[in-house]
Amino acid sequence: MADIEKDLQDGVRDALAKKRRLNIVSGNTKTFLGARIEGEAFEVSGHSGIVDYDPKELVMTARCGTSIAEIESALRDANQMLAFEPPRFGTAATLGGTVACGLSGPRRPYAGSCRDHVLGCRMINGRGEILDFGGRVMKNVAGFDASRLMVGAFGTLGILLEVSFKVLPRAASSLTLVHECSDPVGYLNSLSASPLPVDAAAHVDGLCYVRLSGSDQAVSEAKQRLQGELLAGGEVFWEGLREQKLPFFDTDLPLWRIACPPASPMLDLPGHWMIDWGASQRWLKSAAETGEIRQKAMEAGGHAALFRGEGFMQPLTGTLLLLHRNLKSAFDPEGVFNHGRLCPEF
Repeated sequence: MADIEKDLQDGVRDALAKKRRLNIVSGNTKTFLGARIEGEAFEVSGHSGIVDYDPKELVMTARCGTSIAEIESALRDANQMLAFEPPRFGTAATLGGTVACGLSGPRRPYAGSCRDHVLGCRMINGRGEILDFGGRVMKNVAGFDASRLMVGAFGTLGILLEVSFKVLPRAASSLTLVHECSDPVGYLNSLSASPLPVDAAAHVDGLCYVRLSGSDQAVSEAKQRLQGELLAGGEVFWEGLREQKLPFFDTDLPLWRIACPPASPMLDLPGHWMIDWGASQRWLKSAAETGEIRQKAMEAGGHAALFRGEGFMQPLTGTLLLLHRNLKSAFDPEGVFNHGRLCPEF
C-alpha cells in the first residue's frame, strides 16, 4: 500500500513543462485495446492500496494501482462482490485500468455496468491539477456526474488516483442451466422480460447458458420453470466467457464486439457468432470487410468495435466527435495523456 500522489502530480507537471506526451501504464493487461500510443511510459501502478471499505455501507475506495485480485479478495472476505464482473485479462489487472477501459462481464445487463457502479473519483487532469468528483456514499451526486466520464475514457482525460465504487452482497445460491437453442435472440429476450432471477445469459455453438442467482428458494423455483440441464461447474464457463478463454475466442480471425438493441435480429454477416448480455452484446469472428461490419451494426442501431487490433472504436463523427473534442480540451488541453488511444484527433 503506497500513496505516491505527489510524485505523479510532479511527473505530469514536468511533462507539461517539457511538452512531452505520456502513455499511462499500470497492469498492462488491456494494452491490446485501442490504437498504439506515441508517448513516454508513465507508471502509475505504485499508487496502490484500499483507502476505505465499510461492508455495511456497500462502498469501497481504492487507489488506481490496487490490483483487482486484492479488491476481490477483500470483498470475498465480507461475502460481497464487484457486481459488474470486470474482465481482468491477467493477474496484474488494476482498478485504474479496469475503470479506464470500462469493461463489464456477463452480469452487466442485470446488475449494471462499470460506469453504473462508480460513485466518485480523484484524478490529475492535463493541467497537473488534482480534482475530486462525486463522493463515497450511494447518494452523492447532484447535477453533472464528471466521475463517470472517466469510465471508458482509456486515460485520455487524465490519471485516475482513487475511485469510490459500490459493491453488492453475494447471492446465497447460484447455478447454471444449459440447453440446445435454435432461436437464441428470441429466447434470451424472453428471459429478460421474465421475473426470474437471471443474472447472466449467453449463447455459443448452438447452446444457451443461463445463470440463476438469488435466494435458495428463488433459484430452486426458477430452475423448475426453465428448460435445461444443470451445468456442473457453471462458474468455469462464465469465467471463461469473461476472460475470453473459451474455445470460441481461440482464433486468428478479427474479433468484433457488436453492441446493439437486444431484440435486433442477427446481422447478415459471415462468420462465427457468440451472444452475450442477453443478446445485447454479440461477438463475431469474421474476415468480412470493416466497413461492411460497421455499416450493418449501425443499421441495427448499434456499433462495432474491433476488439483486438488497430481501429478499436467505430470512428466518431458529427456531434459525438465535437462532444469528445470539447471534453478532451476541458480536461487535457495540451494533449498530454494517451494521445490517439481512442481517436486519431486526440
